[in-house]
Amino acid sequence: MDQRIDTQCVQAGYQPGNGEPRTLPIVQSTTFKYTSSDQMGRLFDLEEEGYFYTRLQNPTNDQVAAKICALEGGSAAMLTSSGQSANFLSLFNICGSGDHIVCSSALYGGTYNLIAVTMKRMGIDCSFVHPDCSTAQLEAAFQPNTKALFAESLANPAMVVLDFERFAKVAHDFGVPLIVDNTFPTPVNCRPFEWGADIVTHSTTKYMDGHGTVVGGAIVDSGNFDWERYKNRFPGLTTPDDSYHGVIYTQRFGKKAYITKATVQLMRDLGMVASPANSFYLNSHLESLALRMQRHCTNAQAVAEFLSRHPKVTWVKYPGLPTDRYFALAQRYMPQGSCGVVSFGLLGGRERISAFTDSMQLASIVTHVADTKTCVLYPAGTTHRQMNDAELLSAGVEPDLIRLSVGIENPQDIISDLKQALDRL
Repeated sequence: MDQRIDTQCVQAGYQPGNGEPRTLPIVQSTTFKYTSSDQMGRLFDLEEEGYFYTRLQNPTNDQVAAKICALEGGSAAMLTSSGQSANFLSLFNICGSGDHIVCSSALYGGTYNLIAVTMKRMGIDCSFVHPDCSTAQLEAAFQPNTKALFAESLANPAMVVLDFERFAKVAHDFGVPLIVDNTFPTPVNCRPFEWGADIVTHSTTKYMDGHGTVVGGAIVDSGNFDWERYKNRFPGLTTPDDSYHGVIYTQRFGKKAYITKATVQLMRDLGMVASPANSFYLNSHLESLALRMQRHCTNAQAVAEFLSRHPKVTWVKYPGLPTDRYFALAQRYMPQGSCGVVSFGLLGGRERISAFTDSMQLASIVTHVADTKTCVLYPAGTTHRQMNDAELLSAGVEPDLIRLSVGIENPQDIISDLKQALDRL
């Protein structure tokens, strides 16, 4: 039976059999017992499905991954230990030393640093383009060794809405997948696969968990990208893997080739595994995701409208405002709402930001976002402080940008807190 997404938040993934636990069990075990050495050997050769070591796969993790896969409408998914590891593995699964990535410059600071600094040290180069660049500029960034186009569906904290169809067309014209970090809108508000994306990543630490309790990540593959068509560009998927007696992932696993390789090869060697206990908490919190996203969005809309009218606020970025430059794109790709994050600037600039954030009473100053509790942060001084002003502007982050993550408290209480902090300036 086809289910709507709010039902999938509750029902997808774990399906107990007769007499089995109604709630997803935590399989808190490193290893799994077998009575036959031959059977375990077949597991190591990828000739059978099963569990033998949690660093590769765990039943609790896989059931939660299956729920997220259903929410995104994908063919296969995996959990990782963090959103950072999800983004890294999504790219490293098809990129290596000597390869190249094209990437939107409107990114979370940690992702920018991962790609621009750490992966560069591994021999993987990247050309950054602003998501508002012309199609010609986007095409000009591609090179013969380009392996992927990466972007955020809703940029953190620049609040740039990606033009999915344009980015997907350029990526596919060059024979590479479009990989999209869909953390902020979540699949409740945005389904990138329906607009041409091939692979989706998440920091499940954010709205999917939504309670500030567990760090995690996820990768979902649509199963739509034809790796075999570009087999010379993606030899890791289309030629024999000597570490598994010559298995060719696309031939053996079909639409699950990409996730299977990331699991049995990269997770095997790098060990960025999710904790089964964390996955249990994540699953519990996913059940309320659709309800929470609705409240986050209605609260953020009210806050954005309040801030846009306040004389001490110089600008507001929120795609739900009709005056926002991304309003039309948001209406197309996220018609039910975007997320609960609002970015804005103050009269007087960065000199007044500390006084403002320090005066807030309901909102907490934390390096976190997408929580049930309202949070506030100054990105240029924290998450993006490794960037200079030119790099900040390229990422869509003004030096005076304040990121407000609107929680699910009563909206009038959130607005009252903002008002009293603004009145102190």
